[in-house]
Amino acid sequence: MAATMVSSAGGLLAMLNESHPSLKLHALSNLNSFVDQFWPEISTSVPIIESLYEDEEFDQHQRQLAALLVSKVFYYLGELNDSLSYALGAGSLFDVSDDSDYVHTLLAKAIDEYASIKSKAAELNDEAANVDPRLEAIVERMLDKCITDGKYQQAMGIAIECRRLDKLEEAITRSDNIHGTLSYCINVSHSFVNRREYRREVLRLLVKVYQKLPSPDYLSICQCLMFLDEPEGVVSILEKLLRSENKDDALLAFQVAFDLVENEHQAFLLNVRDHLPVPKSLPSESTESAPAQNESTAAAEDVQMTDGTPASNANVQGTDPKEVIYAERLNKIRGILSGETSIQLTLQFLYSHNKSDLLILKTIKQSVEMRNSVCHSATIYANAIMHAGTTVDTFLRENLDWLSRATNWAKFSATAGVGLPVVAVHTQKGGALYALGLIHANHGEGIKQFLRDSLRSTTVEVIQHGACLGLGLAALGTADEDIYDDIKNVLYTDNAVAGEAAGISMGLLMVGTASEKAGEMLAYAHETQHEKIIRGLALGIALTVYGREEEADTGTANNKAIRQLLHFAVSDVSDDVRRTAVLALGFVLYSEPEQTPRIVSLLSESYNPHVRYGAALAVGISCAGTGLSEAISLLEPLTSDVVDFVRQGALIAMAMVMVQINEANDSRVGTFRRQLEKIILDKHEDTMSKMGAILASGILDAGGRNMTIKLLSKTKHDKITAVVGLAVFSQFCIQNQLLCPPATSAVKLPTAVLSTSAKAKARAKKEAEQKEKVNNEKTDAVGKGKSSSEKEGDSMQVDTPQEKKAEPEPSFELLTNPARVVPAQEKFIRFLEDSRYVPVKSAPSGFVLLRDLRPNEPEVLSLTDAPSSTQSPAGGSTTGQGSASAMAVDEEPQPPAPFEYTS
Repeated sequence: MAATMVSSAGGLLAMLNESHPSLKLHALSNLNSFVDQFWPEISTSVPIIESLYEDEEFDQHQRQLAALLVSKVFYYLGELNDSLSYALGAGSLFDVSDDSDYVHTLLAKAIDEYASIKSKAAELNDEAANVDPRLEAIVERMLDKCITDGKYQQAMGIAIECRRLDKLEEAITRSDNIHGTLSYCINVSHSFVNRREYRREVLRLLVKVYQKLPSPDYLSICQCLMFLDEPEGVVSILEKLLRSENKDDALLAFQVAFDLVENEHQAFLLNVRDHLPVPKSLPSESTESAPAQNESTAAAEDVQMTDGTPASNANVQGTDPKEVIYAERLNKIRGILSGETSIQLTLQFLYSHNKSDLLILKTIKQSVEMRNSVCHSATIYANAIMHAGTTVDTFLRENLDWLSRATNWAKFSATAGVGLPVVAVHTQKGGALYALGLIHANHGEGIKQFLRDSLRSTTVEVIQHGACLGLGLAALGTADEDIYDDIKNVLYTDNAVAGEAAGISMGLLMVGTASEKAGEMLAYAHETQHEKIIRGLALGIALTVYGREEEADTGTANNKAIRQLLHFAVSDVSDDVRRTAVLALGFVLYSEPEQTPRIVSLLSESYNPHVRYGAALAVGISCAGTGLSEAISLLEPLTSDVVDFVRQGALIAMAMVMVQINEANDSRVGTFRRQLEKIILDKHEDTMSKMGAILASGILDAGGRNMTIKLLSKTKHDKITAVVGLAVFSQFCIQNQLLCPPATSAVKLPTAVLSTSAKAKARAKKEAEQKEKVNNEKTDAVGKGKSSSEKEGDSMQVDTPQEKKAEPEPSFELLTNPARVVPAQEKFIRFLEDSRYVPVKSAPSGFVLLRDLRPNEPEVLSLTDAPSSTQSPAGGSTTGQGSASAMAVDEEPQPPAPFEYTS
């Protein structure tokens, strides 16, 4: 039978006016088949079809058919709301499995509508959301279809968006790879769930699913528990692992502790440590080898983590050997949680791998006029940032006379930047107390009492200023009520200098707690007449709601927050407000740095120099350490702006973006370094620009060229010292002594991998990246050879001899552990399949515990250089006495002996 060719829907539409129901049904069925071709003609009869749908005497199936037809017509007319409304009336005839544009579009519309209703209900705390059951049925059918078809990631995405945690759990448990699915779900919750409370609900569900697994992933569970701020759950897991007779479980516990420390949440870590039981019995040997007091090298520390302790059991007669081992493990993990172990290892790495160039500092010093105190201070800051954490103070010791010429607040900042506890002059003593806070930032258990005593025992405003700042840094985020009261007493003296520091210190102490104390701070800000105190309290109040998302929006990329900031940036009458609003975009967007250049591109061309300055620093903050090409392109014209402070901000921001980037990655790095040198040497350059260039030089080589700026940890936690450090640093245009925090907070995030077997450098070009993925690498870690223009040759073992220039560059390179690896290269690190040591977790970098597969074989240990003093007493400094070996790192070779030249 030949197919009938239909050229018009007129006949079928006429049948809709017939009285017999079967004729109407026939017309509706055929019109549904032809609606794709004849929808313009059918649209003229929509009222008739609608009346059929609304006719209750009509058969249910026929009414649904009419609804489906109207829905399709409205879809083609572009009326998606009406189309969805009638699709809901079509019931089961709306087939979610149909692979057509109509179904796909309406499903997306239905899911968006459902998610919107659920979100609004959550915002209003309305448990019984008024959701159309037909809409809910369509969403559930779609979710069931995804799960049945094995599209678990799609199902999880829809379930999270629609707040259907029951379906989310079903999708996870029915997936083929539950561990992989859970990891994906954690990433999605961090990236796309905007509301903090809802994210916590999702994470609680994931923890519940994790705990039901036969082999739970304790690393991921503890990360989730840290987000949920539930230290008791972490303690129970650590106790279980530490009491296990399996050494691998103990290693896993140590790895969990190191991962938690990386997130820099001091209050949580102290809670975990304090909830752990105190060891009942502890042999003298294990006490001496506790991580908090261990003077051994990083390699020795790794061995102690993995070794059993049968020898020490003999020292304790009548004691259960299991309890002895448990006590030793407990002592070690308490040392890790206190931060001492990771600080020691980081210090050893930064000391032994210091590649800073003293010639840069000498050039800056020689080009800066002595009477210019701003550039004098900037040079000291640059040195502090350049040698942060290395304990190398050669430049300062060689230029003590020049250093001593600092005056007033410059002397305060110089002492803070140097970290030398000089107590002869008030400004120096205040700076020294601030330096102690910087040294012990976010791990100040041992120094808090000393700083409190110093604060209480003085009435000198400058010393109070330094003590408040130091105390806030040392007790960062601990919300200690006693310390708060001490600082509040200083605030209530209504002294402008001490009061400003007290306001900031209160914020540092209460950071992220959303404490009610913010109300007291706000009330006092309204009462006082001192602008300095108001400014300090404003920053402090902002810090108290750090990370609270709905209450504050740091790092959330929240569209509502972005719109508010953009509104202030373009409409406020105050230049200060406009500048700060644009700058704040950097903090909101640092989780998605690629967006920032696009959002602030127009603002960077504003007629208002304050807005341009804010745009430059916003890009610098959010794109710090990324080397993002778009960010560099946006900042380039600003570095030659007609206004001096805009140039200053652009130079600092460019250095923040380019840190750990070299000419192999972007040729503009070399151009920028030459531009900095030209600005510094130009005697006619204005002071503001010169200050920016000097600071930029220090940032580019931060930490001996081994540090970067990174605001998010690998597990998507905000790095509190980095974010808070940059927030305080961004106030330097108002008060120069606030320049110091980034030197030890924001920038102090080593890219070095400290405890893996070997490290890697990755190829920067795409064609070379393909070679890196070949499975024939025969090294513990592989990567790009000579990918960095910085002076790393001494710490690498290059396979290809230099004289064979014609040979192609090798695709891998063996590096000695620990080695410097920039963030872009981490993904190319590989471990040997037949290596003796294997990592406890598959992580390319950071503190990684190793499992010895051949413990009976003799070990070969390599020792690294260590500073002469890695411990600092309660009132001391790591950069203080006994640094002759540190000076040796940067000593230049002596000139040759005199001789006569004869031809």
